[in-house]
Amino acid sequence: MKSFYIFFTLLFSSLAFADQPVDLEINMKNTGLAYKQAVQATDLAEFNIAIDKFIKLVKVSKTAKFYKEPEQSLQGLDKVIAQAELAKNAANKQGLAEAKASLKNIDDLRKKYHKLHEPPGFFELLFGS
Repeated sequence: MKSFYIFFTLLFSSLAFADQPVDLEINMKNTGLAYKQAVQATDLAEFNIAIDKFIKLVKVSKTAKFYKEPEQSLQGLDKVIAQAELAKNAANKQGLAEAKASLKNIDDLRKKYHKLHEPPGFFELLFGS
């Protein structure tokens, strides 16, 4: 009977946490760390671990709620995932040097899509725009 009670307690507690919203700021910091680890990787195994973690975190980011330009944000995340998968394929077939070129494209995409979510400047808040 105790095990039955424990089972249901764990089941319902895990279901309660399953629908928790993604803390996008924390997730993006972890994504940045995984990206940095992939860029700094010195061997293929280290790179693959980092890029797999990166892809997983970006996919988690897609579940977040975007208030400003949600379609473009999701489109950008899809492009990032595609580039990361290209980088992984390149690393496994052609070596780390080829993969790191694809990683540069990821950084360019990050810069482009982060502009969508920059907070408004002082004058924008003051005068609207």
